[in-house]
Amino acid sequence: MVAPGSGRRRIAMAVPPAPLLLVLLLLLPGMAAGDGEAPAWDEAGYLLYCPCMGRFGNQAEHFLGALAFARALNRTLAVPPWIEYRHHRPPYTNLHVPYSELFRLEPLRRYHRVISLERFMEQLAPRHWPPGSRVAYCFEAAAQRSADKSTCPMKDGNPFGPFWDQFQVDFDKSELFKGISFSPAYKDHWIQRFPASEHPVLALPGAPAQFPVLEEHRPLQKYMEWSDAMVEKGEGYIQSLLLRPYVGIHLRIGSDWKNACNMLKDGTAGPHFMASPQCVGYDRSAAVPLTMDMCLPDLREIKRALKLWVAKIEAKSVYIATDSEPYTTEIQQFFQGKLKVVSLQPEVPQIDLYILGQSDHFIGNCVSSFTAFVKRERDIHGKPSSFFGMDHPPRLRDEF
Repeated sequence: MVAPGSGRRRIAMAVPPAPLLLVLLLLLPGMAAGDGEAPAWDEAGYLLYCPCMGRFGNQAEHFLGALAFARALNRTLAVPPWIEYRHHRPPYTNLHVPYSELFRLEPLRRYHRVISLERFMEQLAPRHWPPGSRVAYCFEAAAQRSADKSTCPMKDGNPFGPFWDQFQVDFDKSELFKGISFSPAYKDHWIQRFPASEHPVLALPGAPAQFPVLEEHRPLQKYMEWSDAMVEKGEGYIQSLLLRPYVGIHLRIGSDWKNACNMLKDGTAGPHFMASPQCVGYDRSAAVPLTMDMCLPDLREIKRALKLWVAKIEAKSVYIATDSEPYTTEIQQFFQGKLKVVSLQPEVPQIDLYILGQSDHFIGNCVSSFTAFVKRERDIHGKPSSFFGMDHPPRLRDEF
C-alpha cells in the first residue's frame, strides 16, 4: 500500500477547441487547472464529509449516496480518502488511502463535479476555507453529545479525529439543523437553508447518505472505475494463479459476523438486515425471508453452492475471499483435487474485490456490503452472481 497522501495520478488530456474549453472551465472547476496549479473556485459550493462508518464496503455505499447528494445540491464533491483500519498490524492505526489509489477520479466527472479532498485542502482551502472560518454542519441531535449541547462532534473519537487531523482541520463554528434528511425529497430544503453564497463549504461529520445504499443510487457504481495500478495488480494475480473459468466466492464467517447473524435466530433482525436488500428486495412488504444460510453459510452450504456453480460453468478453479477461515483444504478435498483453489487474503482487500468482480460466476454473502460492491459492479457488466442460500436472486428494479 502506498503511504497516505502519495500516489497522486497525473491526468493527460488533449486540449479541446476553445469554445469547448470554456464550457469545461465553467462546468468542471476541479479540472480547470493542471495538478501544479490551483483549480478555479466553484461558486456553487463544496460538500465535504468524513467516511466514518464501517469498513470499505460501508464506505463505498455511503460514497454513492454522497455523490448523488452533491449532484442534487449542485455542489462539487470533495472526494475523501478511504479509511483503512490497521490496528492489528503496522502501523497499528488508521490509514487514509486517497481515492485515486484504488479508483480513477475522471469517470466520476461524467456524473458530477468532483475534486479530491487532498487537492481541495492543498490548493483551495488556504485561500477560500482558511483556519478561523471553518464551519461544521450537523443535526441538533448530534450536537447534544457535546459539552455545550451546541457544537458539532466533528472530531470526537476514532475515526473522526484522525480523519480531520490528517488535514490539520479544526472547526471554528457549528451550524445545527433538524427536520430534514439526506433523502432526495429534501433537496430544495437544503438549497434554501444553506445557499452556497452564504455557506460555500458544507462540511459534515459523516456521509450525507443512507445505509444500505438506496436502490436508485446503485447504478452510480458504473462511475467507480478501478485505477490502472489496481487493474494491473488484479490481472496479474488472475493470470498467474487462476484457471478460467473460475468461480469467485466471498465468505463472511468470522466471530463478529456470527454474533451479528445470531440476531436472525433470536428474532432481533428481520429480512432487512445490513446490506440484505440486495437479495431479499428493497420493498419491505414484499421482501423474501432472510435465512441463516444467506447470512452465515456453514461448510455444507458452501460446498452445495460451489458444487452447483462449478458444474454449471465447468469451472477449473475457485477463488476464495474471506476475512477469516477460507476452508481451502476442505474445498480441495471436496472436489478431490480436480479443482485449483486459491485464497490470497491480501493486505489490500480491494484486490479481493477486483478478482471477485472478474470471476466467471460469483457467489456472495447476502448481508455483506463487501459482497454488495462486487454484485453492483457485476450487474453493470452483465455478469452472473448468486448468494449462498439463494441461487437465483430476484432482479432489482434499478435495471442496470
